[in-house]
Amino acid sequence: FYVISVLLFQDGMGNLRITDKGLKLEGDSEFLQPLYAKEIQSRPGNALYFKSARNVTVNILNDQTKVLTQLITGPKAVEAYGKKFEVKTVSGKLLFSADNNEVVVGAERLRVLGAEGTVFPKSIETPNVRADPFKELRLESPTRSLVMEAPKGVEINAEAGNMEATCRTELRLESKDGEIKLDAAKIKLPRLPHGSYTPTGTRQKVFEICVCANGRLFLSQAGTGSTCQINTSVCL
Repeated sequence: FYVISVLLFQDGMGNLRITDKGLKLEGDSEFLQPLYAKEIQSRPGNALYFKSARNVTVNILNDQTKVLTQLITGPKAVEAYGKKFEVKTVSGKLLFSADNNEVVVGAERLRVLGAEGTVFPKSIETPNVRADPFKELRLESPTRSLVMEAPKGVEINAEAGNMEATCRTELRLESKDGEIKLDAAKIKLPRLPHGSYTPTGTRQKVFEICVCANGRLFLSQAGTGSTCQINTSVCL
């Protein structure tokens, strides 16, 4: 029986062949117990497939057989466990990494294709936020406030289009130590309230902008002199 077994396994048995480079399996192979090997290769030019009815698990162990990293591919998800996860290009450039401290996106551009945009429950720190060419950039907070802060200033620039800032209740422009400049060829305030006046022949179809003590602005039809004092009831 021993001689027969040696003859059977001298060159292999069935789909299993013994070569000078190791074992060679032809076709699909099924292992009922764990398989230990230093290296598993596919035939040159062919892909290597791992098939399982449940999941495929890859474990990296240390000398004490303790799991250091683990990759689990199952029917519901692909899970990776380890101290750090990295995705790199063929040339070695970092595209994505994640660990306990931070998540880094190393690509030149981060594109989010979801219809609802990007949600940041906490703060976001970035030197530049811009839209794709010929696309609209929109920063919106539907239920809370939107705060933009920078120690050396915040610059909002629309090089080839309009810029709009809208809110439901109050829009405030505040400078604690500096000034606010409105620098444009035309400055329009189309919805200012009009003060009441009595038509006279000396009045023109020219209005002056009046400022109340509380900061409210209103229009008053200009006369030979200032008419702001006549329409102070608008400030109430």
